[in-house]
Amino acid sequence: MRRRRPEKREILPDPVYGDLIVAKFINNLMKQGKKSLAEKIFYQSIDKIKKQGKVDDGIELFKKALENVAPVLEVKSKRIGGATYQVPIEISEARRMALAMRWIIGYSKSRKGQTMADRLAAELLAAANNDGSAVKKKEDTHRMAEANKAFAHFR
Repeated sequence: MRRRRPEKREILPDPVYGDLIVAKFINNLMKQGKKSLAEKIFYQSIDKIKKQGKVDDGIELFKKALENVAPVLEVKSKRIGGATYQVPIEISEARRMALAMRWIIGYSKSRKGQTMADRLAAELLAAANNDGSAVKKKEDTHRMAEANKAFAHFR
């Protein structure tokens, strides 16, 4: 076991928008170290959103989508006296953003569409409008936490 926690690595803001959240999202989107491809996919999807004329600032829509998908509560399995309970717990801000990014990327991949940029743009638009698979996942997570509210005192 480690004596202390390792230091968090410094994440540099992305080159186009100068935003840390965008940089983190691109890092999540990246596969096998291909960062330039991940950047290309992200920027193309933001351009597609802008071209559709729905919004003039794609990054604002992106941040709104992240906020709509980020869960507040989740359930964690806890074993007490031979029984396993699903205990609802609040989520830290960092984990909320990480889950939101992971869900948006995951459900973008499972969408039908031509390119990943198209699918990501469609999922971001859906999430910003409070519908889509990623928002449904958040609602399911909250529903699970609500159903297991009785076990909250085990925290």
